[in-house]
Amino acid sequence: MAIFAGLLTFVSTLLALALRHLLRLLRSRAPDPAAAAGFFHPYTNDGGGGERVLWCAVRAVQDLCPDLPCAVFTGDADASPDGLAARALDRFGVRLLRPPQVVYLNKRKWIEASTYPRFTMIGQSLGSVYLAWEALNKFTPQFYFDTSGYAFTYPLAWLFGCKVLCYTHYPTISSDMAERVKQRKSMYNNNSLISGSIWLSRCKVLYYTIFSWLYGLVGSCAHLVMVNSSWTRSHIVNIWKVPERTKRVYPPCDTSALQMLPLERSTTPPVLISVAQFRPEKVCQLTIATKSVTRSYSSLTKVALPFCSLLSSGSWSSVGGICTCS
Repeated sequence: MAIFAGLLTFVSTLLALALRHLLRLLRSRAPDPAAAAGFFHPYTNDGGGGERVLWCAVRAVQDLCPDLPCAVFTGDADASPDGLAARALDRFGVRLLRPPQVVYLNKRKWIEASTYPRFTMIGQSLGSVYLAWEALNKFTPQFYFDTSGYAFTYPLAWLFGCKVLCYTHYPTISSDMAERVKQRKSMYNNNSLISGSIWLSRCKVLYYTIFSWLYGLVGSCAHLVMVNSSWTRSHIVNIWKVPERTKRVYPPCDTSALQMLPLERSTTPPVLISVAQFRPEKVCQLTIATKSVTRSYSSLTKVALPFCSLLSSGSWSSVGGICTCS
């Protein structure tokens, strides 16, 4: 087994060196990019923290380089320069100095999870390369800024002569994910069919190993890497192996409205509120389990969770977009 692992490492190193040489050769023939900052953010109406990072990044570039044009690559057909600027202000309180240019993308379906029922990670990753190809052929900026976590687009942007910058909220793959598969735990990224079979689990571990190597290879093409936490940084440094280019930049959370709330106020009965996007990786079952534990130690009688249409048990009810469990 040790001989096989050593051989795999040797072959992968040779492939990486050959690929880097090929990329340098191709890059030398690429045309000069335009003096502009291009933000690769295919979904500009998701309303999450990633979109806030996008607009704060655009504003920061406008402040630092007032003469540098900013363009946003988006798959939203209804997006317009003035509309995006208005959304940044109304939704996130970020006032842009001027509206960004908009580069419309028609191939966004290739990065949607629904397009790949199986092998979703590699499917979306390769699909992002196709989408970035469309983007960079329409407009090639001097600075390519990825704010959505599509690391497989970095070698392509590098080939087009761009300086590649990124803000990574969460690694596409982490050692935690691979460890769960090794331990054959059934979770959001490892269904019971695979966890129940030792051979399927071994095949998935191999798939994760190869994908992790590819993820590290493409991620290392970034000239500057920004991450949102110490946890993310440790995983990115472990996989991409560019610690000198990896900087921790905490997300620009707007807490001004929360600061207006008094620290002490009476609530009868006490209410525990969990606010988050309802995604499988959030493991919201733990919140429900927490309620059963806290009831044993306090007078807590209600737990409020973000609305989730997937939970339709009779014990759940929707009130103004919030699910309550009594």
